[in-house]
Amino acid sequence: MYKPHPPLCPPVAVNSTRLQEVRDVIASAHKDCTPSEKLQFYNQWANQYEEDVTVLEYKAPRLAAEALASVCTVNRDSRLVLDVACGTGLVAEQLQHRGFLLFHGVDGSTGMLEVAKKKQLYQELRQCMLGKDSLPFGSEKYDVVMIVGALSDGQVPVSVLSELFRVTKPGGLMCLTTRSNISNLQYKAELEEALTDLQNRGLWEQILVQEVEQWEIAVSEKEVTQKSDYIPGVIYIYRKSGAYE
Repeated sequence: MYKPHPPLCPPVAVNSTRLQEVRDVIASAHKDCTPSEKLQFYNQWANQYEEDVTVLEYKAPRLAAEALASVCTVNRDSRLVLDVACGTGLVAEQLQHRGFLLFHGVDGSTGMLEVAKKKQLYQELRQCMLGKDSLPFGSEKYDVVMIVGALSDGQVPVSVLSELFRVTKPGGLMCLTTRSNISNLQYKAELEEALTDLQNRGLWEQILVQEVEQWEIAVSEKEVTQKSDYIPGVIYIYRKSGAYE
């Protein structure tokens, strides 16, 4: 049984000081540092994470869930979903509202995983250094593989695509997002080159590309324009070649 979608509330007014505080925190997540330092940052940030991304009007979890639901219209409750870089479980929450019920999650941060576990959305949660370690799951296991918010400069490398592809069932769907802001354009180009290569090799089929103008409020004031305080983003959905499930 599908749960009703949560109401789409208007943005909450945030004073400029609070916004700058959050911008400083988010900028710290993208700075160059060792993997252990980055994990420590995310572990410390976990309990404040959702409040901070709400200040930025971060729309990716909802938009990605809506996009997936638009192409996965039947048997959502029986689709096994792997939520890669699951964080505190924002994507799984949005998917549950749209009738998806079976979730496995993986993230590098134990602090984020502890918050996600409390929501009781996931049947299984694992810790893994994405892009460094292989995903701790069997090949061709998942009907849907999601990675929302983590494919960006300074975060999860493009090389993780091979692992996402490996764990997806033939005929299964992969939903990926990235930002289209100025500082992420080189990463986005590398990602799209890798996505196109997989398609040209006949390994998967492009189902959807959705450009979003207002992805989130810009973290850097350098990316605020006269037209908008927001940065853009993009959602990609692919179907792995093979039999439909």
